[in-house]
Amino acid sequence: MADLPDIAPEAPERKPSGDLRRGWTTGACATAAARAAYEALLTGEFPDPVVIRLPRGQRAAFVLAEKSLDDAAAMAGVIKDAGDDPDVTHGALIKATVTPAPTGAGVLFAAGDGVGTVTLPGLPVPVGEPAINPKPREMMAAAVGDVAAEYGAVPDITITVSIPDGVELAARTSNARLGIVGGLSVLGTTGVVIPYSCASWIHSIHRGVDVARATGLGHIAAATGRTSERAVRDLCGLSEQALIDMGDFAGGLLKYLRDHPVARLTLAGGFGKLSKLAEGHLDLHSDQSTIDVGRLADRLSALGADTKTIIAARAASSAGAVLALARENGIAEPLADAVAAGARETARATLAGATDVEVVVVERDGTILGRAGF
Repeated sequence: MADLPDIAPEAPERKPSGDLRRGWTTGACATAAARAAYEALLTGEFPDPVVIRLPRGQRAAFVLAEKSLDDAAAMAGVIKDAGDDPDVTHGALIKATVTPAPTGAGVLFAAGDGVGTVTLPGLPVPVGEPAINPKPREMMAAAVGDVAAEYGAVPDITITVSIPDGVELAARTSNARLGIVGGLSVLGTTGVVIPYSCASWIHSIHRGVDVARATGLGHIAAATGRTSERAVRDLCGLSEQALIDMGDFAGGLLKYLRDHPVARLTLAGGFGKLSKLAEGHLDLHSDQSTIDVGRLADRLSALGADTKTIIAARAASSAGAVLALARENGIAEPLADAVAAGARETARATLAGATDVEVVVVERDGTILGRAGF
């Protein structure tokens, strides 16, 4: 993961050139492990490799990294291969232990070591349940159902999913903020990881909104990085559950809020990132959008900057260089206010709904440079 200015240390890198190898979700790995373990519990033999059906009909084969069997339980483990995606769980061991459950219980799920438990409402599974999302549960239930049908059994079992080192890996995710304690989530809707799709990051943004709404928060703040987040947290006095790590994905946040509104939204970020949002860009990464220094020069002109400054701004190589020119003219704060106002208009147009918005421009040292709204 790359460190970028005012971006969380876990901010995703962007897709490099060339063909990239796809990988498997944590849910797919858990499904393969569960199928292998259940077959071993019924037959005494582990299929290796083990083949599973994915939700879109494809079949995938997984080699077992660990296995064990006794009279009361079978365990199988698969090493997650996320392909060329910079996934935090790439290389993690995903284990499933299958044990008999009471007659009529069906397929039950439990959180083992390194898998979290849900403690806040708003997530796809209820409070108190293992953080195993609905689609991975469906995949595992279908896989063990296939095994049961093949051997004439009834799948009354408990599947305990564990991820050694999951607690440490979870510290690099937003799980704690979402109320998922004790480890990682088991995720994946298709079973396939598409490299650099940033799906997990956007998923985290959406779940953060869901948790905020479910816990009755009427005001949330989304920031492009840690410095901006600290500044807006102190400015607004918000709780952890009210803070969204937006990164570069302004569009991922705003489009979701359009359909899942809250009363108030504060957007916080650096001058350069918010300059892009002010020009209508919803993906703020340098690979996807560029800063229009000409438009910033126009803003300087509207604020009364002299001709020499405006010409220099049009030739500037970065937003920071334009801001430095504004400082020399004593209009850095008005320029930041103008950028904040432009970013607010983009946000309001994208939201197209009931959410009121303010935008806060934050300096690299965490001080507030500009503000618009509320």
